[in-house]
Amino acid sequence: MDLSHTPPVTELAVVVPARDEAALLPACLDALEVALGRLRQERPEVRATTTIVLDRCADGSARVVAERPWVDAVEIEAGCVGVARAVGVTEATRPRDGQPPADPHRVWVASTDADSVVPAHWLTRQLGFADEGVDAVVGTVDPDEHDLGAALLARWRSQHPPMEDHPHVHGANLGVRLSAYLTVGGFPHVRVHEDALLIDALRRSGHPTRATHHLPVLTSGRLRGRAPAGFAAYLLGLAADLTPSAPAARALPDA
Repeated sequence: MDLSHTPPVTELAVVVPARDEAALLPACLDALEVALGRLRQERPEVRATTTIVLDRCADGSARVVAERPWVDAVEIEAGCVGVARAVGVTEATRPRDGQPPADPHRVWVASTDADSVVPAHWLTRQLGFADEGVDAVVGTVDPDEHDLGAALLARWRSQHPPMEDHPHVHGANLGVRLSAYLTVGGFPHVRVHEDALLIDALRRSGHPTRATHHLPVLTSGRLRGRAPAGFAAYLLGLAADLTPSAPAARALPDA
């Protein structure tokens, strides 16, 4: 790969959609604060922002965000995760304070979810891949073992072994160069699989991507989630033929 035409990242935007996640959002933001602290230590030249998109929230999610002045909040009424992620990217990367637009080749967008906890090296490792000329990083997730029970957790791990070049895509753990994101039209406005559709569009367009297990994100293992046919529904399918004694995750209304 020719790195001579890959400018270094100078701006990073973390985007997190949230829909009634007041219970889990504090842990998400605490972990992001740690990751941002490491980024400041290791990459002080990179300006970073965090944008939470509060999508049709009726709980205390807005109060959780308001307690953290380093977080920007956007409120929408879409009820659609694809719209929420797309709005978050637009808001997080718009010029501020009269500044000229940043070169989109130098802007990196990191995506996670409000029910997820990123590792401390999550941002610095993504930028390391960006330095190698990658336009998108596709990470792995580990469902919270406290939500699943031993049998379902074992089944998950058997089908998701830690490996490079894995076939999975999770909106809770991906990053993309803004120039590449814009080239393919960004996150599609769909209620499910917006993450996989984005990565598929990038790959079909020839943008180099890296699927890695080196920056795993801990995510909720609940079996009823916000998006139909989303991650929670996938876990429910894995649990379908397990014994009835397997514990259920936190019951939540469908999106």
